[in-house]
Amino acid sequence: MASLTVSEIHSYVGPRNVRPLHLQKCDNYPRGLSKLGICMDSRTLRTMAAAMDSTVLPGMTTTASNGVPVQALQTWLPGFVATVTKPRKIDDLIGITTVGSWEDEEIIQTVMELTGKAAVYGDYTSVPLSSWNLAYERRSVIRFEEGLQVGYLEGARAAKVKIDSASTKRNGAAIALEINRNDVGFYGYNDGTNRTYGLLNEPSAPAYKTLPAGASGKTQWAYKTFQEITADLRLIANALLVDSKSVVDPTEDECTLTLANGAVTFLSVTTDSGVSVKDWLTKNYPKWRIKTAPEFDLANGGANILQLHAEGIAADEVSTDDKGVWSQLVPAKFVTIGAKQDVKVYNEAFTNAMAGVMLKRPYACVRATGN
Repeated sequence: MASLTVSEIHSYVGPRNVRPLHLQKCDNYPRGLSKLGICMDSRTLRTMAAAMDSTVLPGMTTTASNGVPVQALQTWLPGFVATVTKPRKIDDLIGITTVGSWEDEEIIQTVMELTGKAAVYGDYTSVPLSSWNLAYERRSVIRFEEGLQVGYLEGARAAKVKIDSASTKRNGAAIALEINRNDVGFYGYNDGTNRTYGLLNEPSAPAYKTLPAGASGKTQWAYKTFQEITADLRLIANALLVDSKSVVDPTEDECTLTLANGAVTFLSVTTDSGVSVKDWLTKNYPKWRIKTAPEFDLANGGANILQLHAEGIAADEVSTDDKGVWSQLVPAKFVTIGAKQDVKVYNEAFTNAMAGVMLKRPYACVRATGN
């Protein structure tokens, strides 16, 4: 086996600290962006800036007619309404770890198991020896690419309606790459030989626990009372406590409860005195975050799912990693491959790299279905 080289973790953004990144100027982008997986070389930036500077909004060149043209009687609302895309939630649920490089093939987590068992002392008995064993959890890096091309005539015509075609397409390319990264974060990516998994198909994730039916005979929260929904939540909280052998205490440790979009509304179910399920959660489990994911809707054979996981294991005194439970492994969020100005067209190309997610501590995660 080759010598073990531990890759530097360039940055880690926890799920409670993920924020949108807004760039106001791209002439000399901050060097620290590379630690977030955003890589732009200065030559490409100069080419992009030159292309943007060459787009000049044309002034009005026509002569008004004697009559009143219909354009003069039109009121235009400000801005453009873009088509909606599904919210990308993976960063919000488990954070993002920027580690490795775009060109890497794999990201590996070393798992150490301590072995040995103490025995009753005896003067002439053999001393039992402790030892250790290493295992290696691998995740394959995959890369996507997206680009843009703007023709000279296209750019001039777009400028007539105050659209910078290149800038608009650049934003679209960045969003397309982020959509792919989010999809891999939930579903993984299978090319037949790789090991790139998502939140919903991570091989070490625990099996789903089926929630009990309520008085209605159904498991869905839409048919359950306050008492029945809170009983379900106590069940998964207790399962996390038991499965982790009390390493995780749901009443004291920071946890994330992720629900399907179709179930979160029923946290507003109340008692006769007006206390809601959400009020009950806030009082009994004050350190829980409640999040939703559209990917959880009908995710288990047509049934909704929910997940409760600890965000970190601070009590782990032996491990030397970040003590996290879930890790989203992203060598590069956004990389500019290059930009080129030809005679009549302008081109840019971008790429990203990701290795899906890894559940490093399965005992600190509980999943249930049927809500």
